[in-house]
Amino acid sequence: MTTTAMTTPTDPTTGPAAYADVVDLDRYPIHDLDSDASHGLVEECRAQLVAQGACALEGFIRPGAVAEMARLALSLEEVAWSSNQSHTVYFTEPDASHGADHPLARTVRSAKHGIAYDHIPAEAPVRRLYESDDLTRFIAAVLEKPVLHRSADPLDAMQMTLFHEGDELGWHFDNSEFSVTVMYQPANAGGDFLYAPGLRSQDDENYAGVQRVLDGADTDRLRVLPSAPGTLAFFRGRHALHWVTPIQGPTPRINTVLTYGERPDMRLSDLTSQLFYGRTSPRD
Repeated sequence: MTTTAMTTPTDPTTGPAAYADVVDLDRYPIHDLDSDASHGLVEECRAQLVAQGACALEGFIRPGAVAEMARLALSLEEVAWSSNQSHTVYFTEPDASHGADHPLARTVRSAKHGIAYDHIPAEAPVRRLYESDDLTRFIAAVLEKPVLHRSADPLDAMQMTLFHEGDELGWHFDNSEFSVTVMYQPANAGGDFLYAPGLRSQDDENYAGVQRVLDGADTDRLRVLPSAPGTLAFFRGRHALHWVTPIQGPTPRINTVLTYGERPDMRLSDLTSQLFYGRTSPRD
């Protein structure tokens, strides 16, 4: 078992007192990583990641906190940055030297509405949880990292995203090794998180396999990440092609992405920040 830094004293501003109303600690004892119950939880999560390329902890966030975060997202929608763009699955410019159906040349569409970290109130339930050292240590333990740090980015550390009717997140690979998300509200229909685990590797881009998925010719390979309200999910997206399917109906899909890294100074580039949030610095 990888040793993870877990011995710092409990801080009332980041320990369980700060988020006991947010997490179901009876089912998910992230506040006590030395306990047998927590060891079992970490091992179960690791096993899911190995077997499925993802781990979904349903009911991790309490219903009251889920409802409050969904309400907050809707109330902040006027400050969300709306994006609608075409890109390849690698977030690169299309390479015209390949045929139009080749993954390096083919484009997909992503449209969403992102609420940056600096708009999320400090007292928001999941922000309080994100800023707790307990959750950071739990995620590090699951991912077998000696230590993780919350993002230093004032916009991207924690975001909320709304997907309205017709919005989607086109097929893509992540640039980061892993992602951590919280689901608040599914759409009436659509908005499914489909993924093809292990489709490429560090040594093999497997363009032919990627093209088959994009063509809809390899559906047996696809899996669906559970998305019930209150689910905390870990996902290894660097080698897994994935897609949030188009939203159908008037109810928006609402979730949060929690950002971590192995360096304490992790931030978006100005170019990426402008693309995701329409700005490069926090509001005054």
